Amino acid sequence: MDEPPNSHAPLVRSDEAVRDISALVDSVRRRRHVARIAILGWATGGQWGGYYASLYPEKVSALILLNSLYRGSSQHPFIGHGTDSEDPAQPNHFNQHACGGYRLNDANSVLGAWDRNIPVDDKSEWRDPAVAKAYVDAALNSDSTSHSRTPPSFRSPCGALEDSFYLAIGRQLWDASLVTAPTLVLVGERDFWSRPEDREHLAADLVHSPAVRVVVIPGATHFVHLDRSERGRQVLLNEIDSFVK
Repeated sequence: MDEPPNSHAPLVRSDEAVRDISALVDSVRRRRHVARIAILGWATGGQWGGYYASLYPEKVSALILLNSLYRGSSQHPFIGHGTDSEDPAQPNHFNQHACGGYRLNDANSVLGAWDRNIPVDDKSEWRDPAVAKAYVDAALNSDSTSHSRTPPSFRSPCGALEDSFYLAIGRQLWDASLVTAPTLVLVGERDFWSRPEDREHLAADLVHSPAVRVVVIPGATHFVHLDRSERGRQVLLNEIDSFVK
C-alpha cells in the first residue's frame, strides 16, 4: 500500500485474511495451551471468521457472527447491483476502478455510516462520545502514515469490499456445512449490512453445528457492540456470555 491505489487490484482478499487469522489462532492456542478457541467476527470479520471455521473446524470451540453477510438474495441497496461497487461497464463485476488496491478513510468516513444508522439527531444519546473518539483514534492509529495526510486518513485494503460485493449479489464465499462448532448468529434490527436472507441461509447450512442460535437484537444498529448498553450492547454481551459458557 506504499504504492498508488491504482497500481494493484483490490488487496487482501478473504483467503489472505483467513491465513492471518490462522496464524493468530495458532499463536493463542500455543500460549493458552488449548486445542480450540472461540471466534467472534463483526461484518466482514464474520465472513472471515466463518470461512476460517469451515477450513479448520477442529480449532474452533464456538463461532459467533455479528451482522455478517453470507448468501442472501441478489439485492443489496448499498454494495450490490446498481451501486458504485458494481462496474458499470461489466455487470456482476466489482468496480475495481472505484477503489483500486486500497482506499483512504478519514474520521468523517469512519463515523458516517454509524451516524446514519442511529435514528436520533443527538448521536450522544445512542453512543458515548468517548467511545466514538476511541474508535476513530484506533482506526487512524492503525496506519503509521495517517497523520502525514490532511485530514488524517488510514489506508484500508479493498479486497474486503470486493468479496462483500460478490456476497451481496448472491454468491457464496464459504460453506457453513463444514462448520462443526456451536454457532451464534447475532443481528441488529437496524443493521444495514446483513439481510434476513443471509441469516436464514446461514442457519439452514449449519447442518453439522451442534447448536445454532439466531438472535435479532431489537432496535440495535450495525455498530451495536460500540453503542450504549441500553441500545442493545448489553443484550449482545449477555447473549455471547451465555452461549460460550
